[in-house]
Amino acid sequence: MAMKNAIVTITGNIGNDPTYNTTRTGDAVVNFRVGSSSGHWNRSTGAWVDDGTSWFAVSAFRNLAEHAKGSLHRGDPVILTGALKVKEWENDGRKGTSADIVADAIGHDLSQGTSAFVRRPKPTTTVERAPAVVGERDDAPGYETQPTAQTDEWEAHGMNVSDAVRGESGEQDSAEQEPAFA
Repeated sequence: MAMKNAIVTITGNIGNDPTYNTTRTGDAVVNFRVGSSSGHWNRSTGAWVDDGTSWFAVSAFRNLAEHAKGSLHRGDPVILTGALKVKEWENDGRKGTSADIVADAIGHDLSQGTSAFVRRPKPTTTVERAPAVVGERDDAPGYETQPTAQTDEWEAHGMNVSDAVRGESGEQDSAEQEPAFA
C-alpha cells in the first residue's frame, strides 16, 4: 500500500552525509536520512520524556539537489517539506514499512543555530554568452561573478561578498576600520 501526494513538513537532524548521484536522464539527485525526535514534558515527574525518533529517507532532485550537495552535512538541523510516500517492503523474509519524502524545499533550522545564504547566480538567458566580467570563473560558463579585484579587497577587510552587499564588515573594531570600498 502506498500513500501519494501527502505533503508534509518535518524538522530533524540529518543522519548521514548526503550522497550525490545523477538519474538515468542526467538529473542531479541527493539522498539522505532525517531523524525527527519527539517528546514531551511530564509535569508530574518534572522530567522530559523521549517518545522516540522517526526516520525518513529524503530525496531531492535537480537544482534543489545541487544546492543541498553544497549546503547539507551529517548532523545539520533541517526543516523540509515535500511529498510523503509510505511503502511496505519485504527483503529476505523480513517485512517493514518505510517513510520516504521527495523534498520540495530544504533549509537549516534556524532555531538551532545560524546559517549563511548565498544566492546562486542565474545563467545568462541569451544564446550567445554575455560579455565577460573581469574575474569571471572559467569553470562556470554562463555565470558571472564579482570582479576579482573587488572581491580581494572585500576579503582584505575581513568581508565576504554577502557582507559587502549589506555594507557590513567582518572586523570587530569598527572605530578604526578603513572603509570597505576604497
